[in-house]
Amino acid sequence: MSELLLDVANLKKYYPIKQGVFNKTKETVRAVDGVSFKVNKGETLGIVGESGCGKSTTGRMIMRLIEPTDGKVIFEGQDILNLSKHEMRKVRKDIQMIFQDPFASLNPRQTVGQIIEEPMIVHKMGDRKKRQARVQELLELVGLSAYHAKRYPHQFSGGQRQRIGIARALAVEPKLIIADEPVSALDVSVQSQVLNLLQDLQKKLNLTYIFIAHDLSVVRHISNRVGVMYLGKMVELADSETLYREPKHPYTQALLSAVPIPDPENKTKRIILSGDVPSPAHPPSGCPFHDRCPVAKAICSEEIPHLRELADGRLVSCHLVD
Repeated sequence: MSELLLDVANLKKYYPIKQGVFNKTKETVRAVDGVSFKVNKGETLGIVGESGCGKSTTGRMIMRLIEPTDGKVIFEGQDILNLSKHEMRKVRKDIQMIFQDPFASLNPRQTVGQIIEEPMIVHKMGDRKKRQARVQELLELVGLSAYHAKRYPHQFSGGQRQRIGIARALAVEPKLIIADEPVSALDVSVQSQVLNLLQDLQKKLNLTYIFIAHDLSVVRHISNRVGVMYLGKMVELADSETLYREPKHPYTQALLSAVPIPDPENKTKRIILSGDVPSPAHPPSGCPFHDRCPVAKAICSEEIPHLRELADGRLVSCHLVD
């Protein structure tokens, strides 16, 4: 049985909208509204959904780069939301992040060597000689050369910068890496190289990933399990093959129907959703998807469906799925 590494329970992030002379809260944006999932050691959990569904906010709350409104984030049996800033710094050695934008996530005034060495200095790992040796080792591990350590970020391509970001994340030997759309800003050919690199590193270093993306084909390639988010909620969570072969939630079905298939004989019908994604400041009553769902019933607008386990082990938040 796989060993549990991370347990996220009922995680929420609400942003108040304040107006008027007295700065009173008029509305609340529910960016993430009660998300729960578990991650086992050595696996990759993919999180997908449309832009604005709350997937990146969820990743940043796990790191406590954004403070949650409510919920629990239990890492190795410890709720890290109850930790002080000093205590959280120690935990961040075990949880690192790869950011979406390889151009904005690197300090342009530092050399590549300084960028990769900085986390080791913060966490007081080794002396200067050992840290520099570790920098060279990491650069070679991600497919770059030791002499690149003296160069600056502007001298590299997007794919090379993302490799530097990966090396920085690996510098402190983390157990969990949160990859926030790490290939979305890269060309397709470079995307495959970075994905293959992440998979190779996972096998070599026994890493655990939370892989956040909006590209369903990318997520299928790298993930063991996939969670689908809509309007701040998790609507379906299953192992990758099961979800892609037979999606249960109507929203998941619509998402997968939009994935292009390179087969001229393919007759899969595209599911076109009506309307736009509702504002998280004014979510619909009942199921958040009911006003766009092609199979919605009366109960869908009245009661909020809870994420429940089906016979095949997947979790689905839908009144109409058995």
